[in-house]
Amino acid sequence: MLEYRTALKVLREILITALIALAIFVPLKATVQGYEVQYSCMLPNIQDGDWIIVDKLVYKVSEPERGDTMVFQPPESLNSEYPFIKRVIGLPGETVEVKDGLVYINGVPLDEPYTREAPRYTTAEKVIPDGEFYVLGDNRNSANDSHNGWTVPEENVIGKARLTYWPPSRWAVIGHFSQ
Repeated sequence: MLEYRTALKVLREILITALIALAIFVPLKATVQGYEVQYSCMLPNIQDGDWIIVDKLVYKVSEPERGDTMVFQPPESLNSEYPFIKRVIGLPGETVEVKDGLVYINGVPLDEPYTREAPRYTTAEKVIPDGEFYVLGDNRNSANDSHNGWTVPEENVIGKARLTYWPPSRWAVIGHFSQ
């Protein structure tokens, strides 16, 4: 009888521990997630191989803003198994154009202190459709981004990149630049 009670106590403790772990894990997984950055499109700010924490809740309560560093599922046409990370440049309804090494929003050039170098390409004016975002990598000349003709539908958005946590030498809060 004593062994039976001891076994029940142990089972109860295991069950309580499992329930507490689930009560912590499920909400945490729904609100934040870690991702490994693939490629070098966000240099100099985020490097290939960095692990970042993504806030998956923020865009459920507010809209993405220009300058945010966003993680999203790329369009199916790009056939990528990895989420992309890019900077939000154009918002729904805005006109974006790249010319003379500058990005223009509704005819006004952006101040972009976060880029590696000025873009060496030109794009025609494009009006961003409702519910979509125009995104560019900080490493403008080596990024597969909206200058290639695609935008990000809001249903593809995963969240806002908040910090780099691995490797430890690269630990940093990820900069967001509102304009």
